[in-house]
Amino acid sequence: MTRIAPLNLENATDATRPMLEGVQKKIGFLPNVFRVLALSPTVLGHYMQSSASLSKTSLTDLEKESVFLATSQANGCDYCLAAHTLFAGKAGYKNTEILSAREGKLDAFARLAKQITESRGHLTNEQIAEARAAGITDAKIIEVIAHVASQTLTNYLNNVALTDIDFPAIDA
Repeated sequence: MTRIAPLNLENATDATRPMLEGVQKKIGFLPNVFRVLALSPTVLGHYMQSSASLSKTSLTDLEKESVFLATSQANGCDYCLAAHTLFAGKAGYKNTEILSAREGKLDAFARLAKQITESRGHLTNEQIAEARAAGITDAKIIEVIAHVASQTLTNYLNNVALTDIDFPAIDA
Protein backbone atom coordinates (compact mmCIF):
# COMPACT_ATOMS: atom_id res chain seq x y z
CA MET A 1 0.00 0.00 0.00
CA THR A 2 1.31 3.41 -0.95
CA ARG A 3 2.72 5.62 1.82
CA ILE A 4 2.44 8.88 -0.12
CA ALA A 5 -0.86 9.26 -1.95
CA PRO A 6 -0.53 10.51 -5.54
CA LEU A 7 -2.15 13.79 -6.51
CA ASN A 8 -5.30 13.60 -8.61
CA LEU A 9 -5.05 15.60 -11.83
CA GLU A 10 -8.19 17.52 -10.84
CA ASN A 11 -6.32 18.82 -7.77
CA ALA A 12 -3.18 19.86 -9.65
CA THR A 13 -2.06 23.47 -9.40
CA ASP A 14 -1.92 25.79 -12.37
CA ALA A 15 1.86 25.24 -12.34
CA THR A 16 1.74 21.43 -12.38
CA ARG A 17 -1.36 20.72 -14.48
CA PRO A 18 0.26 21.52 -17.88
CA MET A 19 3.27 19.34 -17.04
CA LEU A 20 1.06 16.44 -15.97
CA GLU A 21 -1.16 16.79 -19.02
CA GLY A 22 1.97 16.78 -21.21
CA VAL A 23 3.15 13.53 -19.63
CA GLN A 24 -0.30 12.02 -20.05
CA LYS A 25 -0.37 12.97 -23.73
CA LYS A 26 3.15 11.65 -24.37
CA ILE A 27 2.81 8.32 -22.54
CA GLY A 28 -0.90 7.74 -23.04
CA PHE A 29 -1.74 7.80 -19.34
CA LEU A 30 -0.53 9.65 -16.24
CA PRO A 31 1.85 7.37 -14.33
CA ASN A 32 1.63 7.44 -10.55
CA VAL A 33 5.26 8.51 -10.19
CA PHE A 34 4.44 11.86 -11.82
CA ARG A 35 1.36 12.23 -9.65
CA VAL A 36 3.55 11.73 -6.56
CA LEU A 37 6.21 14.14 -7.87
CA ALA A 38 3.44 16.72 -8.41
CA LEU A 39 2.90 16.97 -4.66
CA SER A 40 5.98 19.20 -4.81
CA PRO A 41 5.62 21.49 -7.84
CA THR A 42 9.28 22.50 -7.51
CA VAL A 43 10.51 18.90 -7.63
CA LEU A 44 8.18 18.01 -10.51
CA GLY A 45 9.47 21.03 -12.44
CA HIS A 46 13.07 20.10 -11.71
CA TYR A 47 12.50 16.52 -12.79
CA MET A 48 10.74 17.55 -16.00
CA GLN A 49 13.51 20.03 -16.91
CA SER A 50 16.21 17.52 -16.08
CA SER A 51 14.50 14.79 -18.12
CA ALA A 52 14.13 17.13 -21.09
CA SER A 53 17.82 18.07 -20.91
CA LEU A 54 18.99 14.49 -20.48
CA SER A 55 16.92 13.37 -23.47
CA LYS A 56 19.47 15.28 -25.56
CA THR A 57 22.58 13.40 -24.41
CA SER A 58 24.61 11.41 -26.91
CA LEU A 59 23.40 8.09 -25.49
CA THR A 60 21.02 6.10 -27.67
CA ASP A 61 17.59 5.12 -26.37
CA LEU A 62 18.85 1.57 -25.84
CA GLU A 63 21.93 2.77 -23.95
CA LYS A 64 19.72 4.94 -21.73
CA GLU A 65 17.41 2.00 -21.02
CA SER A 66 20.45 -0.10 -20.06
CA VAL A 67 21.39 2.60 -17.56
CA PHE A 68 17.82 2.95 -16.22
CA LEU A 69 17.34 -0.80 -15.79
CA ALA A 70 20.71 -1.41 -14.11
CA THR A 71 20.27 1.59 -11.80
CA SER A 72 16.71 0.65 -10.85
CA GLN A 73 17.73 -2.95 -10.14
CA ALA A 74 20.67 -1.84 -7.98
CA ASN A 75 18.37 0.56 -6.09
CA GLY A 76 15.64 -2.07 -5.72
CA CYS A 77 12.90 0.02 -7.35
CA ASP A 78 10.12 -2.26 -8.56
CA TYR A 79 8.14 0.69 -9.95
CA CYS A 80 10.95 1.89 -12.23
CA LEU A 81 11.81 -1.68 -13.22
CA ALA A 82 8.22 -2.15 -14.41
CA ALA A 83 8.26 1.15 -16.29
CA HIS A 84 11.64 0.65 -17.94
CA THR A 85 10.96 -2.98 -18.79
CA LEU A 86 8.07 -1.65 -20.87
CA PHE A 87 10.10 1.23 -22.36
CA ALA A 88 13.13 -0.99 -23.09
CA GLY A 89 10.88 -3.43 -24.92
CA LYS A 90 9.42 -0.59 -26.97
CA ALA A 91 12.97 0.63 -27.72
CA GLY A 92 13.87 -2.79 -29.10
CA TYR A 93 15.26 -4.93 -26.30
CA LYS A 94 14.18 -8.56 -26.02
CA ASN A 95 13.22 -9.97 -22.61
CA THR A 96 16.59 -11.69 -22.21
CA GLU A 97 18.37 -8.40 -22.93
CA ILE A 98 16.22 -6.58 -20.39
CA LEU A 99 17.15 -9.13 -17.72
CA SER A 100 20.81 -8.86 -18.66
CA ALA A 101 20.69 -5.05 -18.47
CA ARG A 102 19.07 -5.24 -15.03
CA GLU A 103 22.00 -7.37 -13.86
CA GLY A 104 24.49 -4.91 -15.34
CA LYS A 105 25.70 -7.49 -17.84
CA LEU A 106 24.10 -6.51 -21.16
CA ASP A 107 26.63 -3.90 -22.21
CA ALA A 108 29.23 -1.48 -20.94
CA PHE A 109 26.54 1.12 -20.15
CA ALA A 110 24.60 -1.24 -17.88
CA ARG A 111 27.82 -2.37 -16.21
CA LEU A 112 28.96 1.22 -15.62
CA ALA A 113 25.56 2.28 -14.27
CA LYS A 114 25.49 -0.65 -11.87
CA GLN A 115 29.03 0.13 -10.70
CA ILE A 116 28.25 3.83 -10.19
CA THR A 117 25.03 3.06 -8.30
CA GLU A 118 26.44 0.32 -6.09
CA SER A 119 29.64 2.23 -5.26
CA ARG A 120 27.83 5.57 -4.87
CA GLY A 121 30.17 6.98 -7.50
CA HIS A 122 33.40 5.65 -6.03
CA LEU A 123 34.71 3.87 -9.10
CA THR A 124 38.15 2.33 -9.25
CA ASN A 125 40.70 3.29 -11.88
CA GLU A 126 40.18 -0.18 -13.36
CA GLN A 127 36.43 0.35 -13.73
CA ILE A 128 36.93 3.65 -15.52
CA ALA A 129 39.59 2.08 -17.76
CA GLU A 130 37.18 -0.79 -18.54
CA ALA A 131 34.45 1.66 -19.56
CA ARG A 132 36.88 3.56 -21.77
CA ALA A 133 38.16 0.34 -23.34
CA ALA A 134 34.54 -0.52 -24.18
CA GLY A 135 34.30 2.75 -26.11
CA ILE A 136 32.61 4.93 -23.51
CA THR A 137 34.17 8.37 -23.81
CA ASP A 138 34.64 10.66 -20.83
CA ALA A 139 31.70 12.74 -22.07
CA LYS A 140 29.51 9.62 -22.08
CA ILE A 141 30.74 8.63 -18.62
CA ILE A 142 29.48 12.01 -17.40
CA GLU A 143 26.17 11.47 -19.21
CA VAL A 144 25.78 8.03 -17.60
CA ILE A 145 26.39 9.63 -14.19
CA ALA A 146 23.68 12.21 -14.90
CA HIS A 147 21.19 9.52 -15.96
CA VAL A 148 22.02 7.45 -12.87
CA ALA A 149 21.43 10.50 -10.67
CA SER A 150 18.09 11.29 -12.29
CA GLN A 151 16.98 7.67 -12.14
CA THR A 152 18.04 7.45 -8.51
CA LEU A 153 15.68 10.33 -7.67
CA THR A 154 12.67 8.41 -8.95
CA ASN A 155 13.98 5.12 -7.50
CA TYR A 156 14.25 6.62 -4.03
CA LEU A 157 10.93 8.45 -4.36
CA ASN A 158 9.11 5.26 -5.31
CA ASN A 159 10.88 3.22 -2.64
CA VAL A 160 9.91 5.72 0.08
CA ALA A 161 6.38 6.34 -1.23
CA LEU A 162 5.71 2.69 -2.15
CA THR A 163 4.16 4.06 -5.33
CA ASP A 164 1.52 1.73 -6.75
CA ILE A 165 2.82 0.20 -9.97
CA ASP A 166 0.54 1.23 -12.81
CA PHE A 167 2.57 -0.06 -15.76
CA PRO A 168 1.41 -3.25 -17.45
CA ALA A 169 3.08 -6.45 -16.32
CA ILE A 170 5.71 -7.58 -18.80
CA ASP A 171 7.48 -10.90 -18.51
CA ALA A 172 11.18 -10.25 -18.31
